[in-house]
Amino acid sequence: MTATDAATPSMSAAVALFAELVAQGVEHVVLSPGSRSQALALTAVALEKQGRLRVHVRIDERVAGFTALGLARETGRPAVVICTSGTAAANLLPAAMEAFHAGVPLLLLTADRPPELRGIGANQATIQPGMFAAWVRYELDAPVLGEGGFEVFSRIAAHAVAASLGASGIEVDGLSGVAGPVHLNLPFREPLSGAVVTTSIPDAPPPAAVEPEAFLLTRGPRTVVIAGADAGPDAEEIAHQGGWPLIAEVVSGARFGRHLVHGYRALLREPVLGGRIERVVVLGHPTLSREVPALLRRTDVEVIAVRCGGEALDFNGATRAVDAVTVEAGASDREWLGEWMRASAASAVDLDAPARDVEGLSSFDRAERLSAVKAELQAVRRPLDRELLVDSLWRATWPHDRLVFGSSRLVRVADAVLGGKRVPVHANRGLAGIDGTVATATGIAIASQAAGGAGVTRVLLGDLAFLHDVGALLLPPDEAEPRLQVVVGNDGGGTIFDGLEVAATADRDDLDRAFYTPHTARLEHLALAYGWEYQRVTTRSALDQALTSPVGGRQLIEVPLAR
Repeated sequence: MTATDAATPSMSAAVALFAELVAQGVEHVVLSPGSRSQALALTAVALEKQGRLRVHVRIDERVAGFTALGLARETGRPAVVICTSGTAAANLLPAAMEAFHAGVPLLLLTADRPPELRGIGANQATIQPGMFAAWVRYELDAPVLGEGGFEVFSRIAAHAVAASLGASGIEVDGLSGVAGPVHLNLPFREPLSGAVVTTSIPDAPPPAAVEPEAFLLTRGPRTVVIAGADAGPDAEEIAHQGGWPLIAEVVSGARFGRHLVHGYRALLREPVLGGRIERVVVLGHPTLSREVPALLRRTDVEVIAVRCGGEALDFNGATRAVDAVTVEAGASDREWLGEWMRASAASAVDLDAPARDVEGLSSFDRAERLSAVKAELQAVRRPLDRELLVDSLWRATWPHDRLVFGSSRLVRVADAVLGGKRVPVHANRGLAGIDGTVATATGIAIASQAAGGAGVTRVLLGDLAFLHDVGALLLPPDEAEPRLQVVVGNDGGGTIFDGLEVAATADRDDLDRAFYTPHTARLEHLALAYGWEYQRVTTRSALDQALTSPVGGRQLIEVPLAR
């Protein structure tokens, strides 16, 4: 595909832009229909026909933005999202903010009116340049597409991809090497589209690996490794190399290994353990407890934090932010690690059902046999609570699957009770909003299952987070359905506020109306309207069966929970 005089200026410029994006390794484009962006949309669709891109169409720009965020989260490569001018562009802001704080590469391509139609009351014309300024790694109000030569758009595309990946030499606010969103505002003059003239595009070269300079962690100080959201397996490796306790949030992707600490919240409050910590190594973005921030604020603790998002990390006024860490060779402090591991073993939560009474079930004594049968039936019929719900999901998910946690009460329950397991986990914890959870999970499912990838993507969230993103249930009928299970713990409102200060101070009626926001939404009707399979389960055995039955498409599983 190449720019040519046979096409309109808008189309030729769009072709030049996308040819370079593909050459830089972009694979996914999410677009929302619109008039001003038609050259971008038609070019992307043409490239999809050539097998060079995958295009995903969403009518809601907020859903589109979070779908692209999920695609980029899973692949580690920038995904493109296209929209028209006006309020459409503003709907990308939540995804851009999350991508910035979480360090996820994202390319926002917003079509715009040309300069002469700005600021004069023209239809669908607003102030788009700079609208994401605080949350992007790079932004550009481009020349009118088709003017000033087409090669400029190739250069713009190459720089945009490099900036989104935090390439060497591109520094924003003192942060280099950090991925994030990029905004290209692209003004068009009429004619807005025309013929797409295509030729071949060379295959993208593999991205050059850039090894950041690593900070050397010396032996000596009593150290713990903290893994927050998006830390990944590197955190477990650092803990293993150093012989240090690993405090890994459930959303970290590092909750596994021999050094994993169970029940870390209570142990951090213990003077003999948490009180004696001298150094903390932080990977990812910790957000799920109050004890970890309290530890990181201590001025008597050395804090070393690996950069992971759009803001410099400084927890206690003296935090040392580094690009990577490595561990000094030598013997580990086995006594320090042993103290933590013994306390961890005593703090592990056992959610296993009681073992079957095999002898009682086969006993010739009628009373003994009936007692065993009764116990068996009670176990099968045991109603689900939050602990059993998160445990069931954790047990059903394996390394070829993906697990996505929404910012609901359930993720904190999971963090408190789940043990270690090497599971790929995602969560939008950059800002910990409830925005776009289903859309993000959809993007993750699409990317992880591309080219025949195995596994199921499961997302666990509360009812309000689900209803907040219900528009993400809508998928075009001509796009392949990802294998996706959305599990909604429905307690009829926002019970996450039970654990916040407002629950102890507000009037009960005011608490209900302004915070719990109770609802009577019928989730099965929503599933039917959007073409999803639906199940309502109330027992552990039924949930286990629903989660482990063959998944051929999109499933909505509702689990009623007590308030």
